[in-house]
Amino acid sequence: MKAAPLSRALRRENHEVLVHSGQHYDPELADLFFDELDIPAPDHALEVGAGSPNIQLSTMLARLDPLIESERPDLVMVYGDTTTTLAGALAAAKRDVPIAHVEAGLRSFVRSMPEEQNRVVTDHLSELLFVPTQVAVDNLAAEGIGSGVHVVGDVMYDAALLFAPVAAGREGASRYGLGPGEYALVTVHRAAATDTREALESLVEVLRALGRPAIFPVHPRTRAKLEAAGLWDDVTAIPDLHVAPPVGYLDFTSLLTTAAVVVTDSGGVQKEAYFHGIPCVTLRDETEWVETVAGGFNTLTGMDPAKVVTALASTDIPADRPAYYGDGDAAGRITAILHDWAAGRA
Repeated sequence: MKAAPLSRALRRENHEVLVHSGQHYDPELADLFFDELDIPAPDHALEVGAGSPNIQLSTMLARLDPLIESERPDLVMVYGDTTTTLAGALAAAKRDVPIAHVEAGLRSFVRSMPEEQNRVVTDHLSELLFVPTQVAVDNLAAEGIGSGVHVVGDVMYDAALLFAPVAAGREGASRYGLGPGEYALVTVHRAAATDTREALESLVEVLRALGRPAIFPVHPRTRAKLEAAGLWDDVTAIPDLHVAPPVGYLDFTSLLTTAAVVVTDSGGVQKEAYFHGIPCVTLRDETEWVETVAGGFNTLTGMDPAKVVTALASTDIPADRPAYYGDGDAAGRITAILHDWAAGRA
């Protein structure tokens, strides 16, 4: 999603070599996104596949190093906070290649989170840090990072504006017999919500507590964890819960824009809800997107069914949404900054 608008902008004047790690190894979650969002076919596919973060990281590093040596890039650009982000940054740093980090400066201040580890290390290795908000600038300054920081807005907002008209033509919730405003949209995938039986039992109770029709596109990892714990049948037996397979970005956007509320543990989905003016209940105790909480658009509940029920009882949000994440041209700003950066190195 982040690459879709930026890749288009970059390729107008630059040579982009796109590397797909294969970290998200399920075709339903990877190939579908490339096809739907018209992202150029990857020049290199690492085909990392399943494994623990350490196994994936080591495999990526081993496969990225010869690529960087042969391609000899002027810059390595990484996105977000995944294992792939960290691998790209480390591989470039070891080859003394400058790094640009898109969506830099975010902090949950929970160092046990894999995503937090990835983004902190990546930020400290990067020469160019493209941040979405002033809060991100402040976070970096608190860690002694001031050089190379650029507030550009959020490329995911670029994507939201670009693809919302296309998503509007999708079937959406009607396939479940539901109309606009008649359901909650649920997503859960993070390790904190799925890696222990206690967490999975809490998830089942949260789903039971929704108290309204809901659509739950289930991440393959989440389903596997529920099945292994013997809790999958408990989920599918919940009345009015429509359990669905994973969906692509366009179908997901169609479901989101007509939902009454979004219930999620995803950072990206919190923002998507904000972009489209949909109330969000976040199944975490913290968020990187603090603006959405401070502004009254997002409520943090953790995996506490009682708190979820309370949050769902009052989902009114302000009618006006401040431009927390820019004006939808982050890709253009990043491209212009890269042009100036390259000219300064010539």
